[in-house]
Amino acid sequence: MTKENLVPTASPEATQLAREGAESPSRNGVKRRSFLKGLGVAGAALSAGSLLTTTAEASQGSGIITVGDVAILRFLAAAEILETDLWQQYNELGGIQDSEVPGGSGSPAYAAAISFLDADMSQYIHDNTEDEMTHEVFINAYLMSKGAEPVSLDTFRTLPSSKATGAQQIGRLTNLMQLTVDTTWWTRYRSRTGNPDFGDTFAQAIPTLAVGQHTAIPRTDADLERKNFLQAIGNTAGFHFATIEQGGSSLYPKLAQRVTSLEVLRIVLSIGGTEIMHFQTWSDKAGNAKVLHDVVDPVTGVHVTFPNLNASPFGGEDFQTNLIMPEPTAFISRKLPACSIIRPTQTKGAAMGALNALTADGLFIGQSKEFFNFMRTLAIEADLAVRE
Repeated sequence: MTKENLVPTASPEATQLAREGAESPSRNGVKRRSFLKGLGVAGAALSAGSLLTTTAEASQGSGIITVGDVAILRFLAAAEILETDLWQQYNELGGIQDSEVPGGSGSPAYAAAISFLDADMSQYIHDNTEDEMTHEVFINAYLMSKGAEPVSLDTFRTLPSSKATGAQQIGRLTNLMQLTVDTTWWTRYRSRTGNPDFGDTFAQAIPTLAVGQHTAIPRTDADLERKNFLQAIGNTAGFHFATIEQGGSSLYPKLAQRVTSLEVLRIVLSIGGTEIMHFQTWSDKAGNAKVLHDVVDPVTGVHVTFPNLNASPFGGEDFQTNLIMPEPTAFISRKLPACSIIRPTQTKGAAMGALNALTADGLFIGQSKEFFNFMRTLAIEADLAVRE
């Protein structure tokens, strides 16, 4: 299936979807067009019921949050729901199943392939999954405490589960079986001169993962039978973990720059910090991926190679695989000294950029037009937020 091309516009279908009950609009909703007019934006077709009920209701409890704050939190809630969905799939097969992260019964062979990257991978997967679950639940609860609508994506849980033993057979939001994994984070965080905020681009660490469609979990038990292919699936998962979490590491500081309420800023910075912890963990584990040459997917025929990342064209001190700290690079201005930072952090188009990246990853292959319309609307609303 061809991936959706996301553009920063909200279609009439998105507005109609919101009106017809993707989420119930509030009776006393703020007129969305009035909000947009106040920002100097005319004619955008956004959902009238997806934001705050009234300014007075938003002021309930401690602190006051703006319509823009709510829009940012709603997009982040949706992002956390999506993250929870994908991490639950990883945990069901390769993590620890317990009362903290219920569901699934595990796949010992898949867990062993992942554990090649680190003996504690099952625990790390479990803990990452639990973190995302708490983020999702907390942000929605906070929204409700301020009189704002929480986010639910349950209508869109239509994608199939893995058929491998150990996976729950339930509807999913995300697709881990047709991924095109961007591994430029590997070179970006090791560059001492480049920063995507200045328009710089970076080489793929695993070029073959960035083309074609790769599975990061066993699709059926048949995927467990070929040793090298199973390890390639485990390696793919290891790099995908970091790809997902580096996105969160940037998204939170980007949107924090648009927040008005100090309490909301506290939430965004506090949750964003854990995303950075996740990324640092996974960037370390990806460096342990087993070297594999030209492994072929027996179902799709796609090829993948995991090279020795300590050798040419990389190698050297800045590219050794055990690095987990960002190298210093250009920040704010190239005239200023290099600084070790999260990158990118430029705030313009932050939410839509994150949605585009997740889509390009292949996570939403098979999703409905209504899903894309709904997510576009949330992203546009978040990107329209301004600090007041």
